[in-house]
Amino acid sequence: MAVNPSIITRDLDKVAEKSGNLYESIFVVSQRAKQISSTMKEELNNKLSEFASTVDNLEEVFENKEQIEISKFYERMPKPSTMAMEEFMEDKVLFRYPEEESES
Repeated sequence: MAVNPSIITRDLDKVAEKSGNLYESIFVVSQRAKQISSTMKEELNNKLSEFASTVDNLEEVFENKEQIEISKFYERMPKPSTMAMEEFMEDKVLFRYPEEESES
């Protein structure tokens, strides 16, 4: 049985180290995952909209190989949560605490 390479066991202490609190770290990762997901969805919709047909007749709808390849490409991409965790652990995600900024 092949193991999905996107499934990685994380050291929760290392995840918590990044923000000082495990729950805050997970929150930051989840917010970044939402951003990535939104961007990916917008890109995919823009690419697929090029193939949109105004014809609703089933006889005139045809299979478009390019459209299928684009869809398969996005299906094979890592999940947004995996991408967000990688970015977070590599210190590529900037996060701040708004309440601390307003006090200064």
